[in-house]
Amino acid sequence: MRILFVCSGNLCRSALGAQVLVARLGPDASAFEVESAGTIAQDDTPMDDAAAAQSSRLGGDPSSHRSRYLTASIAGAADLVLAAERSHRAAVVSLAPRAAKRAFTIKQFARVLEGLEPGDLSGVGTAEELVERVARLRGTVPPPADPADDDIDDPYRRSEATHVRVADEIDAALVVIADALRAVR
Repeated sequence: MRILFVCSGNLCRSALGAQVLVARLGPDASAFEVESAGTIAQDDTPMDDAAAAQSSRLGGDPSSHRSRYLTASIAGAADLVLAAERSHRAAVVSLAPRAAKRAFTIKQFARVLEGLEPGDLSGVGTAEELVERVARLRGTVPPPADPADDDIDDPYRRSEATHVRVADEIDAALVVIADALRAVR
């Protein structure tokens, strides 16, 4: 299963998300291809130092990350797209309209998973089926009062405290997502 993280420059949030998800999946990570891209990324740029430090803090490995520009083929090949913001999800869908059913913000996917009833995932046996079920049931989970609550702030060129807060938000959502993916692996 291919999981794609998307943000703007592919220097902070999407790179960190991909690396931390791999860490949270642990030994099950080999069952997934986890990658990232950016809607305005310049290809082959190393990860932002402050974001890389947060990735390392949370168990990720930023050493080999190089940014890449999001293309229609990258977006279309993903089985699950986890975007930093709603605008990034919209960019994915505009490039690959069929990705709409499998594209979420990171926080939205975790929020829907947490809001489902215990029986809602019965019979789900694969990660692909999990994504399909969450997509089908996303409308049954109440949205946040402020739609921006599903977005993750861009920490690029901001304070260390902002980087820590953003990394912790991403990690909290990814703990929920990794648990769900491991349960159906």
